[in-house]
Amino acid sequence: MLMPNQRCVIAICALLLSAVLAQAQSKVVAYVPNWIDLGAFAKTIDYSRLTHVNVAFENPVNGEGELSFNPDNKVLIEKARAAGVKVLVSIGGGSASSEKKMRQRYFDLLKKARRSKFAAQFADYVVSHGFDGLDVDLEGPAINEDYGAFIDELATLLKPKGKLLTAALSQGYGGDNVPASVFAHFDFVNIMAYDATGPWDKEGSGQHSSLDFARSNVAWWLKRGLPKSKAVLGVPFYGYGFGKAYKSDEYSYADIIAAHPGAEKKDQVGETIWYNSIPTIKAKTQLVLDQDLAGIMIWSLNSDAPGDHSLLKAIDETLSPKSRQ
Repeated sequence: MLMPNQRCVIAICALLLSAVLAQAQSKVVAYVPNWIDLGAFAKTIDYSRLTHVNVAFENPVNGEGELSFNPDNKVLIEKARAAGVKVLVSIGGGSASSEKKMRQRYFDLLKKARRSKFAAQFADYVVSHGFDGLDVDLEGPAINEDYGAFIDELATLLKPKGKLLTAALSQGYGGDNVPASVFAHFDFVNIMAYDATGPWDKEGSGQHSSLDFARSNVAWWLKRGLPKSKAVLGVPFYGYGFGKAYKSDEYSYADIIAAHPGAEKKDQVGETIWYNSIPTIKAKTQLVLDQDLAGIMIWSLNSDAPGDHSLLKAIDETLSPKSRQ
């Protein structure tokens, strides 16, 4: 029979092991846009707090589906790999759904007659440039009747090569058109639980990515058949400005913090910018742990603030209590 003090030691060890396993098992996926100085930024990233980096975005440069390559990706891949972090190339993004020319390009290339060749071009791109996988961020109208077959083709090509296949999906912007059959092909899915509102909605001033919105998005995708083990909760490192007082619609978290002392502790400043503060990001990270989800995703890492105001630091602290010591 165990003595009371022995039970206490075992309980403490179990809690510590649980915390370590949570950190080890939770994915922290950060998107990095390729329109910034990627080579310089790659040298500033704290890779110890990440598991995956998604370079966004690579899209066909013409109607033949040809792809270009940013040489700075080599710097990012080298730095990440040295730290044990995987790097994926992400395709699609907002332009694939909102820009008429790019949207039509995807429509044409995903059709049956051209789909296999197009998928092979992406698979070859991943392998030849040393990426660890492909992230499919097709949204809105870009998710049409050809989406499922396209994912089937990609999985057939990438899986035998040991490459990851993931997706970024939005409940409100194309989610209904995603066939549940594709979940089996994805290693994980980044749930874009943000942009519930924005400056485009003249009546919608307010929080675009609340904790309740995160909960409802997760619940919706789980109900659709996405396993918890593949559900990665997306959080924004940016905010939206509403009203005539703002010259820009979107603000990076770093810019918000720089302009508004104390903004890291609340979700709204000025007249009015809404965003996610440190407490909200920590609450969302705790949601990931409480619901045994696969991890958390960031759009986008270059918008984070430095030092103690960092949202990535807040995520890391929540995933790993030991990091606070």
